Amino acid sequence: MPTRSDIERLAAARDPLSLSIYLPTSTPPDAEHDRLQARALVDEALATVREHADKRTAAQVEENLRDLLDDTGFFRELGRSLAIFATPTRTTSYRLPNLLSAEATVGDRFTITPLLRAVTFPQAAYVLALSQNRARLVRVNADGPATEVRVPGMPADAASRLGVDNLARSAPGGRRQGDEGIKVRLTQYAREVDRTLRPVLRGDSLPLILAAAEPLASIFRNLTGYGELAPEGIDGNPDTLSEAELADAARGILDRTYAAELAGLHETFGDRQANGRATNDLADLARAVTIGAVATLLVDMDAHVEGRISEDGTLTLGESDQDVLEEIAARAIGTGARVLAVRTDDLPGQAQAAGILRYAP
Repeated sequence: MPTRSDIERLAAARDPLSLSIYLPTSTPPDAEHDRLQARALVDEALATVREHADKRTAAQVEENLRDLLDDTGFFRELGRSLAIFATPTRTTSYRLPNLLSAEATVGDRFTITPLLRAVTFPQAAYVLALSQNRARLVRVNADGPATEVRVPGMPADAASRLGVDNLARSAPGGRRQGDEGIKVRLTQYAREVDRTLRPVLRGDSLPLILAAAEPLASIFRNLTGYGELAPEGIDGNPDTLSEAELADAARGILDRTYAAELAGLHETFGDRQANGRATNDLADLARAVTIGAVATLLVDMDAHVEGRISEDGTLTLGESDQDVLEEIAARAIGTGARVLAVRTDDLPGQAQAAGILRYAP
């Protein structure tokens, strides 16, 4: 899976022979079928390379790609799509959880918009299954089965971790008993779980979905330090749910979370468009990304617009070997904007791109 830094590197890379190949892979997996499809797309790209490069350079690109195609083990686990990026000196590949269209392009830069889909709404998350009797961290993978994550020091259960045989026993000092005493103990337990999770989740940006019953669910939400805790959780006691069942519930929550996020972006776009701080005009976007004015960019992952953007941001449409949407996305990434690759129906006004601006240019 590509990271943000991977995409930034690919967006900034320039080479006269930059090959981008996207391949939807088989479900269920069929390694030989996928390898044959990849070979056909590679042949298509190599035909273009031979038209624009000397024999030695073209042979180097072909050798690198043939090595990949001949590696039968490489095609055993590919996710739902495969992305390959190649130059005469380097070949990089990623397996993606999103179903993408087959495509092979050759230019002076990589085609990255389809790749952005993998990080726009990644169908991956963590689930914390938390009860008085057990605490589990489960990784929900976008293109594979869910797996339990080992968390060093994770409490086995509330009572044993706190050194008591009954959570309802008086709290230290004997001041609280009954329901109030249980709440104090559960708060101590939840704080300990949060503490042990921090080293595991540090630096991660995946959503954390809480599976817990009340009052433990509210207690944990009020004290956790993880900034990506999903607002919706899995209600009820999670002890009887398997990793697969937790993953199924989590994916429904992810779908609703991303739908709500898109709706929020549409609302923000509408609010700011009136005062010049949002636009879906390509010429305006080209100028805005060039001066770093775009905060959030939504781009149609399936659209292509031929043309060029000058160094000062002037857009010229017409026959060209460059894609305007790719260049707008690359410039936005280079200025630290958040870039989302979405379907046409998810764009404001069903335009080809839309930007929410940091300020009115």
